[in-house]
Amino acid sequence: MSQATTSSVSAREIEQFSRLAENWWDPKGPMRPLHEMNPLRTEWVDTRIAPLHAARGGTLRLLDIGCGAGLASEAFARMGHDVLGIDASGEAIAAAQAHRAAHPLAPGAGHLDYRQGSAEDLLERPERFDVVTALEVIEHVTDPQQFLHLLADLVKPGGMVAVSTLNKTFRSFAFAKLGAEYIARLLPVGTHDWKKFVSPADLSRMGRHAGLRMTDIAGMGFAPGKWRATRDTSINYIAIFTRD
Repeated sequence: MSQATTSSVSAREIEQFSRLAENWWDPKGPMRPLHEMNPLRTEWVDTRIAPLHAARGGTLRLLDIGCGAGLASEAFARMGHDVLGIDASGEAIAAAQAHRAAHPLAPGAGHLDYRQGSAEDLLERPERFDVVTALEVIEHVTDPQQFLHLLADLVKPGGMVAVSTLNKTFRSFAFAKLGAEYIARLLPVGTHDWKKFVSPADLSRMGRHAGLRMTDIAGMGFAPGKWRATRDTSINYIAIFTRD
């Protein structure tokens, strides 16, 4: 039985990101950091799920939880995966669908679909996924441990779960909270709550409790002009798990 019995969705967070929906696809708008980070996130995940793709053959079915207006979902579909993006914000899903309609995927891309709702809604359906991604989501949910149980419930045995988030360190508070929101104004004020940031050690521990084994982790750092994978996980990082 699923251990994810309460909603992971925060009404405050949904309202905040819904207000940003119409500008989500503007690479110079309020989601600029996600636009710049997206190639690193999606390519890093794609490389690590390649062995699963080879082992299972065919197209991987990928669930992108908290997809917003579809930045990562579209990228994964262009890589050839069949993608379902789900988000609790109706405004974000409308923006995702509008962008997909205005920018059709090229031949050879995977199937891309969007659905409004919470991840808990999917547990009531029989579908399970080869890969589940939650990119910059866990720091916005009501209960991170419950959320990881939810991710584990939605992935097939032997499947993989990718999570990217912010470490809970002084550096992350200084750079990702104060610097990005109040000084550089790269993000709207109030985007993040530092108290909800998650350290890699805590993420790994919560993953184990949910039946997920962390198999790789990398820091995400902004070098001049580009985000790169690094060994420094003190601010942004991305991890991948396998469900045993």
